[in-house]
Amino acid sequence: MSAVAEELAALDATAQAERVRAGDVDAVELVETAIERIETLNPTLNAVITPTFDRALAAARAGVAGPFAGVPFLVKDLAIEIEGVRFCEGSRFLRDHISTYTSELVHRFERAGLVVLGKTNTPEFGMVPTTEPVHFGPTRNPWDVQRSTSGSSGGSAAAVASRMVPMAHADDLGGSIRYPASACGLFGLKPTRARVSYAPRYGDVASGWACEFALTRSVRDAAALLDVVAGPSTGDPYVAPSPTRPFALEAAADPRPLRIGYTARTAAGTPGHADCVAALDDAVALFEALGHEVVEAELPPFDEVTGGAIGTVFNSATAWIVGYWMRELGREPESDELEPLTRMYWDLGRETRAGDYLMAVEELQRLSRRIARFLDSYDVFVNPTMSEPPAPIGEITSTPDEPSRALERGGRTVGYSGVIANFTGNPAMSVPLYWNTDGLPIGVHVLGRFGDEATLLQLAGQLERARPWIDRAPPVAVGAAPAHS
Repeated sequence: MSAVAEELAALDATAQAERVRAGDVDAVELVETAIERIETLNPTLNAVITPTFDRALAAARAGVAGPFAGVPFLVKDLAIEIEGVRFCEGSRFLRDHISTYTSELVHRFERAGLVVLGKTNTPEFGMVPTTEPVHFGPTRNPWDVQRSTSGSSGGSAAAVASRMVPMAHADDLGGSIRYPASACGLFGLKPTRARVSYAPRYGDVASGWACEFALTRSVRDAAALLDVVAGPSTGDPYVAPSPTRPFALEAAADPRPLRIGYTARTAAGTPGHADCVAALDDAVALFEALGHEVVEAELPPFDEVTGGAIGTVFNSATAWIVGYWMRELGREPESDELEPLTRMYWDLGRETRAGDYLMAVEELQRLSRRIARFLDSYDVFVNPTMSEPPAPIGEITSTPDEPSRALERGGRTVGYSGVIANFTGNPAMSVPLYWNTDGLPIGVHVLGRFGDEATLLQLAGQLERARPWIDRAPPVAVGAAPAHS
């Protein structure tokens, strides 16, 4: 690894862009050194599954402009497409598919000056909290290569945590930005519903549960990136509330003293793993030291009806995804082209009646109103992001004989139900404040009010200044010897 590749890897995206503006480096050098890092680390981590290095170098040599001019970037291989580039969504069913259009979000990334070096690994159709697709194999956690990155944005998380690139695209239908952020020691912001457009192919995904954004090492990168990619596209079905000032300014400003609710109890009513509770306790002490009022409280509870409604939406979403690709490809999947859990979801989704789906959506909208009223009493609500440390590779997998195994085992890692922010549409974030005695990061989750990324970014920036994390590098990263399994 060259000295300049290591030097640039230590910088966040904002600092890399500043180097370009100052004339210290150029876009080609940023891209070439990122390629060097990917080629060195990817054999260990399996984060990048479709490199586009020639395309990236051509773009850098042609000249780029924007606030992130020349900064290397990766796009998750799910939902968002790049014309002429392989697009598989982690599935053997799509193994030969080449995208025929470029998503609006990619255009916005590129207009900001980001240079896309490839696509990152994801579980099949993003439907499980680990990144271990049969088609591409597991992405390994840079903090411990025997552990999962969680999911579904695990490829992007491993790439950013290991410093291949300073930030990468991610998306979130049930926690898929925040869970990998927790597992890999990153900042993960899930924006408000409709903050980032799904144009041109989709209006929304799963009744507005899904959203697009990124994983970053610094809060300022997330805020500045959101400033350049947020906003509706012509024909979007609805829009998010407009911010009162740039998100970058919010991240640089301390919040007023906040009223913060928190709980260590999962949706099942029991505490999570002791390491996750310790991370929460540590965060609560930090909030108090920073002058915030912290109150132990409980969100409106889930019941069996709520759980059933969430299952109905996930099953229906899978039926839609598989049906969509059947239409696009003109055929049904072969028996070996869907993983056992996906096929189970697909079968259940095809059995779901339209009225049942609408009743599930209505039930969750009713709970969303209760949560909104609850948040009238708090500025934010906090709990551990995950209910267990990152799971060992191979645990969150299914077999034909046990198709639900990944669902059941994965569910034990996400007992704090990050999906709340998806069905409410609220912004939320995972903040990397704590590492356990095994050296694994344990994130703290913060749920905000609808449309209020400003308070989240103010709080995140304050926490980052009080407890900086950007210089913490995992064992498998630029500057560290790769630990092959």
